[in-house]
Amino acid sequence: MNLQNNTILVTGGTSGFGIEFASRLLALGNTVIITGRNPEKLKETKRKLPAVHTIQSDVGNADDIIRLYKQVTQQFPDLNILINNAGEMRKISLHQPHNLTDITREIEINLMGPIRMVQQFLPHLKKQKNAAIVNVTSGIALSPFPISPIYSGSKAGLRAYTQALRVQLKNTAIKVIELVAPGSSTPLNDKFRNEDGFSASALMAPEKIVDAALKGMKNDKDEIYPGLAKVMRVMSRIAPRFMIAQAGKMGASTMYGK
Repeated sequence: MNLQNNTILVTGGTSGFGIEFASRLLALGNTVIITGRNPEKLKETKRKLPAVHTIQSDVGNADDIIRLYKQVTQQFPDLNILINNAGEMRKISLHQPHNLTDITREIEINLMGPIRMVQQFLPHLKKQKNAAIVNVTSGIALSPFPISPIYSGSKAGLRAYTQALRVQLKNTAIKVIELVAPGSSTPLNDKFRNEDGFSASALMAPEKIVDAALKGMKNDKDEIYPGLAKVMRVMSRIAPRFMIAQAGKMGASTMYGK
């Protein structure tokens, strides 16, 4: 896959993997558009990366996606790569009462968001000579993280959807790529730093994860497993109960009641 002279849309582009993707892809000579919910963070990212194009948009909102599609395809008709990166991760005790709308928020953002983005942009991408859809999942898609049950479900769902999408698009010019990201030192994981069982040393730098992603994309890999994600892939197959038990130790003293 050629990683130069593309027009690329990255959701959740103001921090973590998103800003790293934007920075690296700009340096390779691509046109890069990023989205985000927070206008101040978009402005700050624009100051850091003057060449990036920013659009305020929430992937958890279907109307926003419709507006985003109209704006992007009008301003950037050569768009040929979509990177579904935006995501949210919360620690949730299911023993506590939760608003029935709020409890599914990660499903709206992490799963329904990419599904809607793909569905909206697919007709446009099919017109391009070469195109790609990159869905950012997680090692947690391979084995759940009990302290974050809704996030776990959203990423497992996105992995299954990505695999089905790849089969359905096999006779098109669109490559479907899954980045199975391991735990990383991004704002997504900051909320877990004070939990028992947390190990900062196990987190991989986002730059290294994006390095692996770009290398995999260049080499036409359908699935990319940076760092510990390779280990999780194997262990989730040979010792799934052990994996869940180990993951369940984080936050056990405060999260798991009776």
